[in-house]
Amino acid sequence: MTTARPARRRGLRPGQGKLLGATAMLVAGAFLPWVYTPAGPVLGIRGPGLWTLYASMLALASALIPHRTLAVAQACLCGAVAIVLPAWQMLHVLGLVGTGGWLPGPGAVMSAGAGVLCLAAARQLLLAR
Repeated sequence: MTTARPARRRGLRPGQGKLLGATAMLVAGAFLPWVYTPAGPVLGIRGPGLWTLYASMLALASALIPHRTLAVAQACLCGAVAIVLPAWQMLHVLGLVGTGGWLPGPGAVMSAGAGVLCLAAARQLLLAR
């Protein structure tokens, strides 16, 4: 009679927890307001927040994929998208209307923070042995 080996459960690699947190931040940030105007808030999902939502799926994939090199590349790409899009949005609005009449919303700030977290996780994944 053979006995079954117990299933080997592997823990999270360094950086995977950060990537999962960044995924949650990106999903939440996509649905939150990115810009507050006198006419009302502008939700991120109506503009570049949609692209950060797509990038959050890439962050989720990089957190779950077993190949470290591919996970690092995906996390770097997601981090770049999540930092560049909110920065571009704020600069674009600033160029259109100046500094009066609008405020950056929590969605853009959360998305940019998630991008920084993705890049930190990519660095941690890259340096882990």
